[in-house]
Amino acid sequence: MTVTAGARLGPYEIRGPLGAGGMGEVHRARDPRLGRDVAVKVLPPAFASDPERLSRFEQEARAVAALNHPNILAIYDVGAEGGRPFLVTELLEGETLRGRLDAEPLPLRHAIELAVQVARGLAAAHEKGIVHRDLKPANLFVSKDRRLKILDFGLAKLVGPAGSPESTIAAAQTQSGVVLGTVGYMSPEQVRGEPADSRSDLFALGTILYEMLTGKRAFQAATAAETMTAILRSDPEPMRAPGRDIPPALEKIVLRCLEKDPRQRYHSAHDLAFHLESALEGMGVAGAGPGAGGRGAFSARWLVPAMLLTGITGGLLFGVPLGERSGSEPPEFQRVTYRPGFVWSGRFAPDGRTIVYGAAWAGGPPEIFSTRPESPESRALGLSDASILSVSRSGELAVLLRAQYAGGWAYKGTLARLPIEGGAPREILEGVLWADWEPKGEDLAVVREEEGSRRLEFPIGKVLHETGGTIREPRFSPKGDRIAFLDHPIFGDDRGYVAIADRSGNVKRLTDLWKSIQGVAWAPDGEEIWFTAAAQGPTRGLYAVTRGGKTRTIMRPPGSLALQDISREGEVLLAEWTIRYGIAGRAPGDREERDLSWLDWSAVRDFSRDGSLLLFTEGGEGGGPAYGVYLRKTDGSPAVRLGDGEALALSPDGKWVLSIERGERPHPVLLPTGAGQAGSLPSGPIRDYQNGTFLPDGSSVLLLASEPGHGLRYYLQRVDGGEPRAVTPEGIAGFGFGSHLVSPDGKSVVARGPDKTIGIWPLAGGDPKPVRGLLPAEFPIRWSLDGRHLVTALPEEGRRKLQLARVDVATGTRTVWKDLVPADAMGVTRIGNPMVSPDGSVYAYTYGSHVSDLYLVEGLK
Repeated sequence: MTVTAGARLGPYEIRGPLGAGGMGEVHRARDPRLGRDVAVKVLPPAFASDPERLSRFEQEARAVAALNHPNILAIYDVGAEGGRPFLVTELLEGETLRGRLDAEPLPLRHAIELAVQVARGLAAAHEKGIVHRDLKPANLFVSKDRRLKILDFGLAKLVGPAGSPESTIAAAQTQSGVVLGTVGYMSPEQVRGEPADSRSDLFALGTILYEMLTGKRAFQAATAAETMTAILRSDPEPMRAPGRDIPPALEKIVLRCLEKDPRQRYHSAHDLAFHLESALEGMGVAGAGPGAGGRGAFSARWLVPAMLLTGITGGLLFGVPLGERSGSEPPEFQRVTYRPGFVWSGRFAPDGRTIVYGAAWAGGPPEIFSTRPESPESRALGLSDASILSVSRSGELAVLLRAQYAGGWAYKGTLARLPIEGGAPREILEGVLWADWEPKGEDLAVVREEEGSRRLEFPIGKVLHETGGTIREPRFSPKGDRIAFLDHPIFGDDRGYVAIADRSGNVKRLTDLWKSIQGVAWAPDGEEIWFTAAAQGPTRGLYAVTRGGKTRTIMRPPGSLALQDISREGEVLLAEWTIRYGIAGRAPGDREERDLSWLDWSAVRDFSRDGSLLLFTEGGEGGGPAYGVYLRKTDGSPAVRLGDGEALALSPDGKWVLSIERGERPHPVLLPTGAGQAGSLPSGPIRDYQNGTFLPDGSSVLLLASEPGHGLRYYLQRVDGGEPRAVTPEGIAGFGFGSHLVSPDGKSVVARGPDKTIGIWPLAGGDPKPVRGLLPAEFPIRWSLDGRHLVTALPEEGRRKLQLARVDVATGTRTVWKDLVPADAMGVTRIGNPMVSPDGSVYAYTYGSHVSDLYLVEGLK
């Protein structure tokens, strides 16, 4: 089949050729349906004659299409025409990195910027289990606005047996001069014919960065065989030479990528990006991205932002002008934890060197450990399902036992005291979220939940501050006269302020509102309070504020930090967090659970009656400051952004989405899932919306909301207009997004009443009918179609598992149905928002994945 201008491939109109290569021909085309230009890659004829290869091609294309990352070429469609498979992608304007390198040397900063973008794209793909296997300058495209795109993701292994050097060489030998270009970027394990994993991509990126910085290839000889031998046995020539001012620390980054043993390379592309971004920060050029020290390459304590070792002056150091740090050594980072999992909290012991921390490894329950900086090993204190809250000056621990998720970022459990040497804990108070020893080590300040509010108490029983939002991490000043804490005005949201309270209960907010704030501690002299926060998105830096409210920046890294503690000598304990919220579930016809996430903070809200459509909110950086409402098919097709806001429910006919637009005046919006115009519903006196759903006939929506000065209640509102009308008393609570708790006849709703009991409330008014048979902490999620049963969920294992049951509303008989457990529990701290079809064949839920490492930092000021 010959493709010429004017021909059609499916709906796409070919406009002209763009290029050709070993993986096929590329043409500019027009998509008349969406009115946009696209690129169409027509694959070689060999694909059409090999059904297995064609099937793998389609699977890979769909997997890559789901990545949706700004540094990966976007795939729009796959198809076949005249026996030739084709791939439809976004159309790029610019040139490949190969063309850029052949034309002129790259400036140092520009080379690092491009490498950072490659690492970010690789990190996104590797998280989804997708490895490139043929990364090279010809597969990297630099657009006119300097945006880098990775091309041909997942296609390299389709040329022949995955990862085999023979297949790669054979494909390249048909083009003069391509052999060395392909072979020169292969990893040692690929040369040996071993399976290629994500670390092979990091090796390839190392060779590319070497070439960008030196103008020479890391491994190049007269023949392919000699080049492969050099990859296996030889080190590249030194990067630093007369005329090449390459910082030593940057050379170390490249050489670590080029380690022969994959285990000696960076653990992940995320780690590599972290170090490269640190290099940009250290260069001190205006407009540089934020950077910070990261994990060690050759020893635990070389972790200095890469460019700091070069003597470059000017610009910023961790967001602080270098001139303000003249005469001082750069900070040193030492990794404290090494196992995969999540560090919940960490504190210094009285000796200032022993570190006590709580962590959950490999998806297990949290435990408490102790360690010292000179040893990579940690000692378990023998206490499971526990986390550390505070360490007194005498070495007594305040710990939280059997903590259960309490909404938002809060966990609630039993406060206990424990000697640092270990032993049996002495339980002292239930319903506690946080606690801290006062300096003398005799009493504890606590945060606990009472009647829907959070209270800061000191001593226990004396309320210093109370809020309907959240109070986090109380920390006594060195003198004990003040308690610093994080004040979150909205429960379940980590936006908040740094505040202080004196012993009389006088409270003062010291900062403006931060988009995300977690982690707080006093500086040793008691003049400043240090905290980790973010003005936009979830990437938190380290800041300090005085008692008078003057804030300064200490460090702004590319990753997200959570301050744990500051020793009396000024050493800092920091956790670097990687947080992701995603969606898992089983689609119609699936036997196994699949991941249905999209960007970085996917939260399921609803699905269609047949389970083919999934409604969700993107609430992280990808969703933007106003959040995003998304709809996607559960077969893995790309998601469609319907608009700004927070999704609530999908209409019974699947044509409309109920969402809330946040802002100064939140209001409900109806978004069309297809053609049509969005429309706002009158909000009347309502100022705060919590949840909402459609009635079964789609004529009205039921909104859980409140008016100023009043409690939550349900309001009924017609979708064709009209003011909202209250239909339940105040004090009502719902059960999370995605709940189908309006009865099948549309006449009642299941809710928790003012007395905390769960009942069936008639929408026409009247007393509720109690729901019997529920266990403590169990909550309903949907009605059966016949209205005889409620499907319920019971959190277990710290909310990392949900037990589903059926409860007969007439008799209260409870029958266990099934368990929802993530297939991969690594880093998963909780699951929630469960949705399930009446027969249980289709379901979805949101999971929170938190992975972190603990660092000891010296030299921060």
